[in-house]
Amino acid sequence: MPAVSKGDGMRGLAVFISDIRNCKSKEAEIKRINKELANIRSKFKGDKALDGYSKKKYVCKLLFIFLLGHDIDFGHMEAVNLLSSNKYTEKQIGYLFISVLVNSNSELIRLINNAIKNDLSSRNPTFMCLALHCIANVGSREMAEAFASEIPRILVAGDTMDSVKQSAALCLLRLYKTSPDLVLMGEWTSRVVHLLNDQHMGVVTAAISLITCLSQKNPDEFKTCVSLAVSRLSRIVSSASTDLQDYTYYFVPAPWLSCKLLRLLQCYPPPEDGAVKGRLVECLETILNKAQEPPKSKKVQHSNAKNAILFEAISLIIHYDSEPNLLVRACNQLGQFLQHRETNLRYLALESMCTLASSEFSHEAVKTHIETVINALKTERDVSVRQRAADLLYAMCDRSNAKQIVAEMLSYLETADYSIREEMVLKVAILAEKYAVDYSWYVDTILNLIRIAGDYVSEEVWYRVIQIVINRDDVQGYAAKTVFEALQAPACHENMVKVGGYILGEFGNLIAGDPRSSPLVQFNLLHSKFHLCSVPTRALLLSAYIKFINLFPETKATIQEVLRCDSQIRNSDVELQQRAVEYLKLSSIASTDVLATVLEEMPPFPERESSILAKLKKKKGPGAVSVTELEDSKREGGELNGGGDRGPDTAAMAASNAVSRLYHAEEGRQSKNVPTYVHFVSR
Repeated sequence: MPAVSKGDGMRGLAVFISDIRNCKSKEAEIKRINKELANIRSKFKGDKALDGYSKKKYVCKLLFIFLLGHDIDFGHMEAVNLLSSNKYTEKQIGYLFISVLVNSNSELIRLINNAIKNDLSSRNPTFMCLALHCIANVGSREMAEAFASEIPRILVAGDTMDSVKQSAALCLLRLYKTSPDLVLMGEWTSRVVHLLNDQHMGVVTAAISLITCLSQKNPDEFKTCVSLAVSRLSRIVSSASTDLQDYTYYFVPAPWLSCKLLRLLQCYPPPEDGAVKGRLVECLETILNKAQEPPKSKKVQHSNAKNAILFEAISLIIHYDSEPNLLVRACNQLGQFLQHRETNLRYLALESMCTLASSEFSHEAVKTHIETVINALKTERDVSVRQRAADLLYAMCDRSNAKQIVAEMLSYLETADYSIREEMVLKVAILAEKYAVDYSWYVDTILNLIRIAGDYVSEEVWYRVIQIVINRDDVQGYAAKTVFEALQAPACHENMVKVGGYILGEFGNLIAGDPRSSPLVQFNLLHSKFHLCSVPTRALLLSAYIKFINLFPETKATIQEVLRCDSQIRNSDVELQQRAVEYLKLSSIASTDVLATVLEEMPPFPERESSILAKLKKKKGPGAVSVTELEDSKREGGELNGGGDRGPDTAAMAASNAVSRLYHAEEGRQSKNVPTYVHFVSR
């Protein structure tokens, strides 16, 4: 880069900046700026032609004024004229002004493109770099159309200087990101890939950024880069810090290049060539070994560079998921970071172990750290670290530790940050369902979940427990008994009332033999919550009441009295009023057989994907819940996996026009042998 001579100091610019800094108020600053703008405008419009130095000085002042937050609507042409200068400082200021102030849709783009073409063909490395920087900064589509075919040629030319190659690679990367359809490598592909063998480390560092981006979009075209990347990585990893003195950062050889090489390799599967694969495994083992060595410096920069390479290497090991020894070693290394005093390292370790937990080779190794992770969930000050700890517990959960993990997550829920409670609720619900061997434990867990975090229990969660109870005869009596006891709490969440109303309406007869849970006691318990609930829950309870009449004829008079009161049959809400009127009439005119048919027990739900898993996947993003996990849930749940899309209840839940359709339904049932239900599903 040429040195700036003393004559280029631009004293006028220094005086103007000093005046601005000395202004006592905003008004004084604006007044001084307006005065300067008027002076510059008059100079540009004057009859006397300005020399290059004056143009440069005034353009610099305009640039400074723009950076202060003021609009600049002139001077662009003068900046373009500076591009034709043969002086570095004048050309530099011209390109700087254009990069900052010229819009990509400006009418001056064609003139700018002509100046850039002249500089690119000048073979002056300094001017070429300035032109390439301008292209990258503006990055317009018109520039991509003009130079997308020229820049690759400059990049791979044998006589191009190293500094220009670096600029060309990064410029091409910028154009590819803005206009990928215009940047076609074609014949240049193999020559660009071979830049990984360049002797200049700066060129390799710039080229690998370009190659990584191109490989992500067109992996097959650039697959030859794998062997070259492994070769270059091997040379760096095996070298001493003195071998790459110019690119050694706090005793770590070329850390940025190493990270980029490891990231490039993550775009491809493990190498098929045995020699290349063996060399890569050796590199990864060396990186893991170096992580165990005592630090060569106490400076944080040394540990940051060293750990950056380590985490990229672990990411590559996880990506390949084919070397059991490396996976276990990576897990053990991450385990050491779980109790590190640096918060960022603990966060990254938890995040990486979440991915390791999904590997069959390292899952058991991850499980050995369960106590440390549980402790992190309880004691970490940083909410993001606690969230990663919860994610890791979810990922490492299996049948052997499900009860312990679910219990710890439930315990944490009571004090968890509000921002992650809903996600925690979904995870607890999924784990309880997926690994439930004793379904009474599952019912206890979900009811406890509603008690602890009822506001964050979505419809999918309580729908799910009802679907499972309906599908499993062996848990229905226990569910009815447990929910009856839960409803006796003075403060009872509305979701608990919904679950209680549904289950007691369907299976209350299973616990009616106990005097403490007689039919009338069940009804009074449910009705004591009625006035505290929202309209949808009241609608569900009315459906439960009509079910009670079928299950327990002795409650008929009491329930009819409730349905007959003005607060029900004259309710301002149409849904509640219609249910009360129809259920009252239905209980009055229907025979016992007809009533039993219309109010028959809900049939089992069909087998489908868990709606809770689907919701968690939607909440966390497409990659949050793996296809394997979805399939495992469906397979392990068996008949437990009820309808994911159908909820047991919504705001509109009655048998619409039940009275008018009663006899038609009975006739249809007799002719088609199809039962007719009054149930808790939406119309």
